[in-house]
Amino acid sequence: MEFLNNSKNYSLNRKTYINLRWIALIGQFAAINLAALVFNYQFSFIKANTVIFLGAISNIYLISFYIKNLLSNRTAFNFLIIDILQLTFLLYLTGGILNPFIIFLIIPSVFASLSLEKKTNYVLILITLISILFLTFFYEETSLPLPQKGSVDQYFYFSIPISLIIALFFLNFFAITFGQESSLRKDALDKIQQLIAKEHELVSLGGQAAAAAHSLATPLSTIKLITQEISKALKGNKDIEKDMILLSEQVERCNQILKKLTLNPDIDDEFIDYNLTLSNYLNEIIKSFKSISKKKFFLQINQDTNPIKFKRSIEIIYGLRNFIGNANKFAKEKIFITIKSDSEITEVIIEDDGQGFPKDILDKIGEPYIRSKEKNYTNKSGLGLGIFIGGTLLERNYAKITCRNSITRNGAEVIIKWNNKDLIAL
Repeated sequence: MEFLNNSKNYSLNRKTYINLRWIALIGQFAAINLAALVFNYQFSFIKANTVIFLGAISNIYLISFYIKNLLSNRTAFNFLIIDILQLTFLLYLTGGILNPFIIFLIIPSVFASLSLEKKTNYVLILITLISILFLTFFYEETSLPLPQKGSVDQYFYFSIPISLIIALFFLNFFAITFGQESSLRKDALDKIQQLIAKEHELVSLGGQAAAAAHSLATPLSTIKLITQEISKALKGNKDIEKDMILLSEQVERCNQILKKLTLNPDIDDEFIDYNLTLSNYLNEIIKSFKSISKKKFFLQINQDTNPIKFKRSIEIIYGLRNFIGNANKFAKEKIFITIKSDSEITEVIIEDDGQGFPKDILDKIGEPYIRSKEKNYTNKSGLGLGIFIGGTLLERNYAKITCRNSITRNGAEVIIKWNNKDLIAL
């Protein structure tokens, strides 16, 4: 069955699950034996304890023979079925649908909805539904202080399974929905962490290369100078002269390689320690896009009346680059980037002349893994991951982000706003 095969991304923590089962089994054992031995109620006491004992055996198996820390989708499915059937039979022996502990029957499927594969959840819901219907019509008579079927109003009696079924579907619907959203968001956040780790590695590599270029500049220059002097002294000796020219060329090549390995080949290595303004960062980002895009970029800084220098932030640079890259992807010809600042607020406004954000997902912009159903966007539209990553990185650095369709450009508009005190604190 297909619903049992996909277990790579869905699992339960074994230790947590075992502890929860022990709590349930101990509670069942206490309730059954208290009712029989202390209050002298008559029911299938031995059968009930046997059912609890079998549940304990399955838990001991999990402790002793299942060595993995996480239960796979298949294994979790099997044991959750055991939980449902074990509790169903226990309720069958103790009053059926009128037993107030019937509410616990829906817990395994709700528990699974948060962590297991969707098709597995559907099967568990179906098994729980069948169990509720079974207990509605079949159960053993007991002397427990429970209302009997014949002594209660028929409408009241059948309202119990109906309410349980409604609760079953309602709780599972929300658990599955929120579980999926949580899983998608976690996946997207994991990708952010990977990207940022990679960027930090590149920064570290660039810093080391810059330091190496700085440290090796003097010895390489000395080597080049000596080769030139030797070439002059041995002028006429063609074999040695060729070797000296080759050596000089290789020294120059070393200089070029070290320079390219720095974060920005056009700037000296001291720039790593500089505090720069947003316009400096945006200029760097725009230059990188101009080398790969034929579209026109317009950076407007005439309203940047209070430019603030702040510490270089990989998160801010990557976040801005994501939004500018998104504008570049959807623009027809032009991308407009405006910086506004005053004594309190600094804003970056990114606009393009494209079609704008699709109306059917406009209120969801910023969520990961969304796709427009409008035909005009199906070829270009992504999954919203770029905006989610960019937005998350900027929001972690105190930015407030607004995504909407531009009134003046007719395309998409993204407004990224900081309080100046937050930028200074970075």
